[in-house]
Amino acid sequence: MTRPTGSALRVTVFIGEGDTWHHRPLYSEIVHRAHRAGLAGASVFRGVEGFGASSLVHTARLLSLSEDLPVAVVIVDTEERVRAFLPELDELVGDGLVVLDQCQVLRYAGGRGDA
Repeated sequence: MTRPTGSALRVTVFIGEGDTWHHRPLYSEIVHRAHRAGLAGASVFRGVEGFGASSLVHTARLLSLSEDLPVAVVIVDTEERVRAFLPELDELVGDGLVVLDQCQVLRYAGGRGDA
């Protein structure tokens, strides 16, 4: 697996928690495809409030509990590997926003004592 240090590319996919791909949560499908593609890592972050193209505000506040909170899937790897993965996202993401950012990786260490 690639261990990026220095310059990298971050892709952030903003979707709804209720978005699915073949009866599976879309965020889960993105993470599993990123894993199969050998990307360095992917994380899913659940938002507490937000809105998108629909202009509907989704919130986790008790009085207006939403079942479709915003979700961000963040993937970081080398630019070449992230760009090679973009066709997968094009296939998966219908309603959503995909953002690319140049970034710097300061440290990349796994949880198996390879720090």
